[in-house]
Amino acid sequence: IVIAGVLQVVLGWLKAGRWAAFFPAAVAHGMLAAIGLIIIARQIHTLIGTRPDFETPLQSFAHLPHSLLHLNPEILLVGGIGLTILFAWPLLGNRGLGRLPAPLLVVLTGYLLGRVFDLNQAELYLSSQGEESDLLHRHVYVTATQFLTDIPGRLLDSVTYPDFSKVRTGAFWTVVASLFFIGSLESLLAASAVDRLDPEKRRSDLNRDIRAIGIGNVVSGLIGGMPMIAEIVRSSANIGYGARSSWSNFFHGLFLLSFIALVPHLISNVPLASLAALLIYAGYRLASPRAFANSLEVGGEQLALFVITLAGILATNILAGVAIAILVKLLIHRWRGVSLRNLFELSYRITRETGDVYRIKINGAAIFSNFIVLKSELAEIPAGGTLVFDLTYASLVDHTVMDFIDRYRRDYIARGGHCEVRGLDRYEPYSGHPLAARRRKALPMRRQHGE
Repeated sequence: IVIAGVLQVVLGWLKAGRWAAFFPAAVAHGMLAAIGLIIIARQIHTLIGTRPDFETPLQSFAHLPHSLLHLNPEILLVGGIGLTILFAWPLLGNRGLGRLPAPLLVVLTGYLLGRVFDLNQAELYLSSQGEESDLLHRHVYVTATQFLTDIPGRLLDSVTYPDFSKVRTGAFWTVVASLFFIGSLESLLAASAVDRLDPEKRRSDLNRDIRAIGIGNVVSGLIGGMPMIAEIVRSSANIGYGARSSWSNFFHGLFLLSFIALVPHLISNVPLASLAALLIYAGYRLASPRAFANSLEVGGEQLALFVITLAGILATNILAGVAIAILVKLLIHRWRGVSLRNLFELSYRITRETGDVYRIKINGAAIFSNFIVLKSELAEIPAGGTLVFDLTYASLVDHTVMDFIDRYRRDYIARGGHCEVRGLDRYEPYSGHPLAARRRKALPMRRQHGE
């Protein structure tokens, strides 16, 4: 973990964060929805008081009927009340009780119900249906500390120090490479996806983020902690409850550390079902029906990529699912006639005209996989001038590029400049959405004299 963290710091200094821009918008949204379903799959069993052993989200969903037959009524009541509060609270608006944070109320309610049900004491229950002798209808459930938050009595008891004795073995460096590549890529994907959730449409400094995660991994590894990544669930929950800056994550960690260090006995009496309700609600927000509808509004292709990403991640893992979706997207562009060279190389020119007027002229296809270099150059253009995106001679502009140009235009105007896009009248969009992918209209055939 320590070595992987050092490599991540180096990656940040090399400004490799720009490669997060490689991922199409529909893939990022599909990844968010998949993570939402993964959260629900992992927490739904905890919500009803069962602890099955499974490896994949699909196995978790398949195991749900069995868990429902062996649920714990007291735990289900705790989790169900918490989930009801979370879904009903927005209906109260921002007046009166509605101004209280719903998650805080869920945790408090869970704590009180845990005391009422005496969940910190092990109790064995046997319920039956039908005849007493019919053992097939008997259901056993246990109310015990396994359904409460597990916190060590003393924080320092959990501190351990790294062991570098295997640094010369191949297995050691295999693990380092896995932590480095998977952690870095997932963090960049997560940060880019969270940017799309930001109501103010700001963009993260991905190089700084990956450096910070690397430093965090070094510190965490030195005291026996787990590897860190940029986490979508907490960030999306923070945004959903009104957070507007990265300070929300700082205070989130500070409050957790303070409670664990000062009052661990209070935390250890909070039922896991209450925390599961919070996570299930966050997962629902990521994978709500509205997420599917938003993709469909942009176009059928975007919905297809969204679903392919989601299904690929659920069937395999995040990296494999994203890779499958990107491959499908590249094949679609090849089918549309984009050359192999144009898939990864954009033909463009930036010229400075009179005064502070900059013209960005794009030729050929402008798609997610070849737009990275231009994004880097646009970051160097000073604020306060006039920017013109000239798409007159482009043959294809995909949704990811349209989305980027729109966001960049609004950001540039907000910084005191002027930005416009020219040449869109020459295109035929693939859907009615203003940021839909579009291709240049076919030129009318000229009639020859004498015809």
